Amino acid sequence: MAGLPKDHFVTSLQYTKKTFQDVYPAIDPSSPSNSLAGKIVVITGASRGIGARAEAYGLVLVARDVAKLKEAEEEVHRINPKVETLLAALDITDEAAMEQLYARIQERFGRHADVLVSNAAVNLAKNGGGPTLHEAAVGEWWTNFEINVKGFFIVSKYFISSLSTPTTPAAIINLSTSGAWLVYPIVGAYSVSKLASQQWCTMLNAAYGGSLTVVSIHPGLVDTDMNDEFLDFDLDSPSLTGGLCAWIAADPRRSEFLSGRVISANWDVEELVARKSDIVAKNELTMDLVGTFGKSQFEVA
Repeated sequence: MAGLPKDHFVTSLQYTKKTFQDVYPAIDPSSPSNSLAGKIVVITGASRGIGARAEAYGLVLVARDVAKLKEAEEEVHRINPKVETLLAALDITDEAAMEQLYARIQERFGRHADVLVSNAAVNLAKNGGGPTLHEAAVGEWWTNFEINVKGFFIVSKYFISSLSTPTTPAAIINLSTSGAWLVYPIVGAYSVSKLASQQWCTMLNAAYGGSLTVVSIHPGLVDTDMNDEFLDFDLDSPSLTGGLCAWIAADPRRSEFLSGRVISANWDVEELVARKSDIVAKNELTMDLVGTFGKSQFEVA
């Protein structure tokens, strides 16, 4: 990556004319149009990175590290002391623990959660990967899928199951990565596992679209331990992704046209809305097989 300009990872993936690397007016969580008042939000991977930045009536913070969860809770209350919090120290791959969590949410708040932000993920390339894919240790390679795919499946399964009905309006936001659609052999297991999580979002939209809005977000380059090899490039503020999550969660109908699709936090949401008809008509921002298909192309006129 030596020699690439500092803004390479913003401009090379540019889809809208305007790009941002910090929160901007359209996604400002303090704007009434982005209010999460009355909503309950579940955030996995909430003990570090970008996980604890959302505001809502109720925040359910999920992670494995109790001490860091408490730090995240303190940060939330510094932002807004009125936010009700529920801490859940658990492994998202533990199905029984996840089922119990949603029962706790019902008991604590008297109803189901409205929004799931799936932020928990791992990238074990440094420990088990490398420039040659076959050199990865099998166990460490598979752990990427255990957390990034199985964990996301479990947390979304019980989120949907907890809703009053399968058609209850709700939103799932999957924190993804550009590695889900670009080719980075050095982080092959992480990239492929995140691609699988993106396709799971596509499946959820196909099954529950119209009530459940499911959007994948590439958060850009945020200063976390998974991005320490990219620190020479322009970094994005955690508030950028937090604001985008608030924009989606505040009114899922507004972003319904993005359900089953993937977007970058760097893109301008107002431009995306303006291009809504074109995005839907061309089925853009989706994973697909490129080519010309169908028997009719071989038929003689």
